[in-house]
Amino acid sequence: MGQTGEPRRGHAYDGELGAAVARAQQGDDGAFAVAYRIVQPGLLGYLRGLVGDEAEDVASEAWLEIARDLGRFRGDGAGFRGWTATIARHRALDHLRRQRVRPRPAALEQDVLELPGPHSTHDQALESLSTEYALDLVRGLPRDQAEAVLLRVVVGLDGPAAARVLGKRPGAVRTAAYRGLKRLARELGGTGRELGGTGREPGGTGREVRETERDRGGDRDRGGDGHG
Repeated sequence: MGQTGEPRRGHAYDGELGAAVARAQQGDDGAFAVAYRIVQPGLLGYLRGLVGDEAEDVASEAWLEIARDLGRFRGDGAGFRGWTATIARHRALDHLRRQRVRPRPAALEQDVLELPGPHSTHDQALESLSTEYALDLVRGLPRDQAEAVLLRVVVGLDGPAAARVLGKRPGAVRTAAYRGLKRLARELGGTGRELGGTGREPGGTGREVRETERDRGGDRDRGGDGHG
């Protein structure tokens, strides 16, 4: 919850998510499907920012591990969101390491892979354009800023949760997210477009910058590590 009382991105679903996870741990397949539907959009957006077009394959690997280890998870809905992001990040890093030693597809093969599927619609194409445009901008950020922005804006984690995923101090992650969001806001302002399509709420850049500024101010007030 932000200092103004406004829930952060995605947190409105965390109560339902926590309840679904608890039921899924008791063997309720329907509850696991509910948890998947809540988490998958943000998780997929995060992975697209890390591995691009192969995000769905990496997400599938991550969900296999999530399902296998679900009984070992302890925590609430927000904790589950962070836990799944950590697993997805590990699978993405493994994928990137494999890519370094595996030949890339030829240009023609890549073009075939990127052809729209038979169920594509005009609306889906527009949504994809918005998502890809935003994620292209995020991928252009320095790595620490890109991951911080993806975890906070797309996955919906707060500063401490994002820091646990990245293995960094919360202040360092907040600073990276602040710098990344400020840069994105400048670029988006110059084009008149919004950072939409990557999470549940479109156009969250300005609000997330304000929230991150408040977080950094709180770090300074507490004598915390607002810069890293």
